[in-house]
Amino acid sequence: MPWIAASLVSAFFLGCYDLCTKHAVRDNAVLPVLFLANACSATIWLSLMALHTFAPATLPAVFTVAPLSGSQHLFLAAKSLLVACSWLCGYFAVKHLPVSLASPIRATGPVWTLFGALLVLGERPSWLEMLGIVITLASFLGLSVVGAREGIHFHRNKWIGWLLAGTLLGAASGLYDKFLLGRLGFAASTVQAWFSIYLALLFLPLVIGWKLRWWTRHKFHWRWSVLGVSAALLLADFVYFSALRDPEALISLVSSLRRGGTLVAFAGGLLFFGEVNGRQKLPAVLGVLAGIVLTVVG
Repeated sequence: MPWIAASLVSAFFLGCYDLCTKHAVRDNAVLPVLFLANACSATIWLSLMALHTFAPATLPAVFTVAPLSGSQHLFLAAKSLLVACSWLCGYFAVKHLPVSLASPIRATGPVWTLFGALLVLGERPSWLEMLGIVITLASFLGLSVVGAREGIHFHRNKWIGWLLAGTLLGAASGLYDKFLLGRLGFAASTVQAWFSIYLALLFLPLVIGWKLRWWTRHKFHWRWSVLGVSAALLLADFVYFSALRDPEALISLVSSLRRGGTLVAFAGGLLFFGEVNGRQKLPAVLGVLAGIVLTVVG
């Protein structure tokens, strides 16, 4: 199915996004990273929208942003607010946690999305697809248990709480995406364009407060990985939104497949950041692969 292939492509870029995020916020101020990454995304979409206005024939239809009513703008602004809260929790947590641990915990989002899809959207995956989801999420849990050997105790570390809060908000955002793209019929380009613009606007007052030292803050160092955050997320989300546009796509399965990005983040954490316990985490990583295969063939 095309939406399955799109979900796997999105997973790869999502893993790259996790690695760029870790590099950008490590020993760095978080709010400027959030603002600049989203400002880059917003600038790209504003440029495409301007190109469509002045030279519409030169822009492929897939990048066209449809005009919206006031109520439609409110729907997309609500999406941006939900994601902004999720990212604030997640970015601060990723700054203080190993990416090989943070990425698997964030990957538990599909279990919450699945419960929501079952209860709210009435989706009914097959038993094999359900088995794939269960194995994948159990493997994520195994990765988290191994991560505890690195001295990060879930019941005492506040950043674990921040990460879980961001994960739950992200799961709610996944359900809302299906509503926007499936029920309301928004195009992927329209959602992504205004989502990026509104996110930049939401983070603007926060970065102004950071700049004016309204609170105790860390120093910001420019890194090219900030642009990597923007590029990887644009690619991951564009393919993801396109998958959700397929009427046959199940949000629970799309969300589960996207968690395959954890494999990219896991390998990158060991290779680029020198994180430990790779051998102990390997069985759980193989479990992730098995779960994804079952989900696809189901």
